[in-house]
Amino acid sequence: MIETIARGVCIKSGQILLCQTKGAPIRYLPGGHVEFGEGARQALEREITEELALDSTAGDFLGMVEHHFLQKGERHSEWNAVFMLDIPGLEPGEEVAAAEDHISFEWCALDKIAGSGLEPDVLCGLLAGWAADRLPPQRWVKSGL
Repeated sequence: MIETIARGVCIKSGQILLCQTKGAPIRYLPGGHVEFGEGARQALEREITEELALDSTAGDFLGMVEHHFLQKGERHSEWNAVFMLDIPGLEPGEEVAAAEDHISFEWCALDKIAGSGLEPDVLCGLLAGWAADRLPPQRWVKSGL
């Protein structure tokens, strides 16, 4: 089965918001599963409300990233629909309080994203390159394979 995930790129003052499952070594962009009958933008905004208890706005579609990984010995496959994300009230340097006990959030400098543990790791190059060029992102479809 291939899961569809909506992810958000929330960047402020050269920092990007990352999420992490507590106790896990990897980080990922905020967001989560798209439910049946739901659009990806709607799913992203719903997930942010669930994860942070804050309103958000899913903006421009950036692209899709295919990702395959093992979790607890089980194979997973997902397509990540990635959007710009605005979350009013969050600022780098301030603690980001998660509304769900199993996750945490942190800000990461865009120039340090390569060593952040971000998955799918293909996003590290895409996001760092985009930030360095300071140009509007081009839409992409990438695979982590």
